[in-house]
Amino acid sequence: MKPALIIVDMLKDTFDKHPDAFISKEALKFVPTINRLSSIFRDKGFPVIFSCDSFLEDDFIFQGKMKPHSIRGTEGAKVIDQLDKEPGDIVSEKPRFSAFFKTDMDRTLRNLDCDTVVIAGIATHICVLSTLIDAVSLDFKAILLEDCCQAHSPGIHNGVIQSYEKTPLYPLMRVMSSEEMIKII
Repeated sequence: MKPALIIVDMLKDTFDKHPDAFISKEALKFVPTINRLSSIFRDKGFPVIFSCDSFLEDDFIFQGKMKPHSIRGTEGAKVIDQLDKEPGDIVSEKPRFSAFFKTDMDRTLRNLDCDTVVIAGIATHICVLSTLIDAVSLDFKAILLEDCCQAHSPGIHNGVIQSYEKTPLYPLMRVMSSEEMIKII
């Protein structure tokens, strides 16, 4: 197994504009775990990738209930300072939910000889899940880190985790804890 750690949408606009939101408070709790995982991945020569929302000001996506955020080129579209970033890490801007949609993530992972993606970040039910499903659709094994992602409520997060814990795609798609992940790499 040659995994890549993909950290999804841990961006300043979410945390700075909504510091009291459930998702922000809960996600900050697992930042130390992501930092630990990132360090282990780097030490083993595995890539660490920050997949970041990058929307246009008048983006189609804002025609629904979603308010403008993570506008391309702004400070709000950057990774939060609490996450450890190293010069060799990859930052991948994405125009929609999945880290793979209209990005070069697929080609990047193949060029790095990765066969597995390990996914952390926010929001479990949208961008994290979209990335998980697209990874398997593109023939990568995918691992969702249950203790390193969060949704807008515990019920939504737990619902996604429970739905995918017993997926018929096992072992191609798995849900596990960060400690379980550390043991297998």
